Amino acid sequence: MTVAITGSIATDHLAVFPGRFADQLIPGRLDRVSLSFLVDDLDVRKGGVAANIAFGLGGLGLAPLLVGAVGADFAPYEVWLKDHGVDTGAVRVSDRRQTARFMCTTDRDANQIASFYTGAMAEAREIDLARLPLPAARLDLVLVAPNDPEAMLRHTRQCRELGIAFAADPSQQLARLEGPQVRELTDGARWLFTNEYEAALLQERTGWTHDQVLSRVDTWVTTLGERGALVESAGAPPLAVPALPDVPVADPTGAGDAFRAGFLAATTWRSAPATAARLGCALAALALATVGSQAYEIDRTALLTKVAEAYGTEAAEPLARRLGGSP
Repeated sequence: MTVAITGSIATDHLAVFPGRFADQLIPGRLDRVSLSFLVDDLDVRKGGVAANIAFGLGGLGLAPLLVGAVGADFAPYEVWLKDHGVDTGAVRVSDRRQTARFMCTTDRDANQIASFYTGAMAEAREIDLARLPLPAARLDLVLVAPNDPEAMLRHTRQCRELGIAFAADPSQQLARLEGPQVRELTDGARWLFTNEYEAALLQERTGWTHDQVLSRVDTWVTTLGERGALVESAGAPPLAVPALPDVPVADPTGAGDAFRAGFLAATTWRSAPATAARLGCALAALALATVGSQAYEIDRTALLTKVAEAYGTEAAEPLARRLGGSP
């Protein structure tokens, strides 16, 4: 049984300028700006929503199939992902563009100047799910995560055509998608993932009420930050799962992706939604405590202990066989 994760694969280049951008701007001359900032620090991080989620699933032993488009510069990143249990056999390598890249410089006042290079991600629309390096019948689920919009639409359509269950995670791309596109990406999803803001934006884009969204998907999972997660299905009472308490926050980037990895891993093991949300919250806590979306390490026995401490031994028991040890 295999989970395919489609979406963005990128690197983040984060620089720190010790001065203030505002001190370099000359009033009345802003129509011709040509500036260069000498930065003190450069942090290059592995990222991209699909790669982040696949990293978490690989750490839990699932060997997810990563589906996305990258450039020839992807080789070192590919080694990293393979070493962490990710199957990169369905990653398309462009011979024209480099891997997507986020470049950001932050000054001492936390102001930022940033650029995002889409690069090879634009070629993700050319990936055919019917031609993946394994039969479609072996795919248990396809997650359609933020990506080139045409790729997201194509992969959702193909899941319907091939009879493959899919999960919808439009998140960051909701801002640029039109209503009909969001409806197409959402309708019929086994799982729909959003955060609170995205949940409201999705309703605004689709024109659907909260109950209408629930009627279109099997289950809607909304992450609530420090308040945990909400799991909802039509005709069933909503399930609120609190986050782990007293988690040190070193970097919030990637916590939502880690939650999705934990949640999807547990559902692939046929765990109940409550158990899946608890594992998602536990994995998100690991991500929050480290700097970088793929900097956390998964000790499965320790992870099981965290679940037991936060939610009780009985709540951890369904995960014991998969994570090893006893709660």
